[in-house]
Amino acid sequence: MGKTGIFEILLLIARPAAGKSEIIDYLKKTSIEERISRFHVGDYKEIDDFPMLWTWFEEDYILERMSHPRLHTDPEGYFLHPYMWNLLIERICLDYSKILRDTRDEEPFTTIIEFSRGSEHGGYAGALSHLSLEVVEKMSILYLDVSWEESLRKNRKRFNPDRPDSILEHGIEDAKLERMYKEVDWTEISAASPEFITLQGVNVPYAVFENEDDVTSGPGEELGDRLEETLERLWRLKTA
Repeated sequence: MGKTGIFEILLLIARPAAGKSEIIDYLKKTSIEERISRFHVGDYKEIDDFPMLWTWFEEDYILERMSHPRLHTDPEGYFLHPYMWNLLIERICLDYSKILRDTRDEEPFTTIIEFSRGSEHGGYAGALSHLSLEVVEKMSILYLDVSWEESLRKNRKRFNPDRPDSILEHGIEDAKLERMYKEVDWTEISAASPEFITLQGVNVPYAVFENEDDVTSGPGEELGDRLEETLERLWRLKTA
């Protein structure tokens, strides 16, 4: 990891619409040379639990249309069982293990993992506890900090009803967003240290990307500069 100059696993977490997907899209459109030199992100693989979640919604819609019981969610779109949230985390780890299996002969790369969690369904404390040790030992965390009000504003703004399955254009109804994501536990789980979160005995470095002023909606120099500064701090913690 130190020799390659890139993160092995970069975990992006935040409230919905905080800018996670926009940052990934920005990195995707940046040349590999600049990604490595400025952001410590090389060729990358991406794991996002939203496509997994959306597949469950689609399956339940199809099952209901076929007059069969729904498997994952109720008619309002809430999970039938709270443990489904942690199943998504386990799926992320399974996908990562398959990536490693299939890329043994490839050059070093960065895996970017993205998800959101609210206190209502276990929060980040619950989600992070289900990460495999294989992931935890290689992981660095980038937390995007926005208020509940900013998350709500951007969620409304980005929603395209014609593309509800889109990574960059999906949205959540206001009432559902409030119930699931108004309260988050990031402050509690990061209170012990301004630099590390201890998971399974491993000190995992983290850095906070402040995005209340929304530099991610119009990606440009301001986003690049802030991302570079934040990831450089995170890199120094990872390689100290």
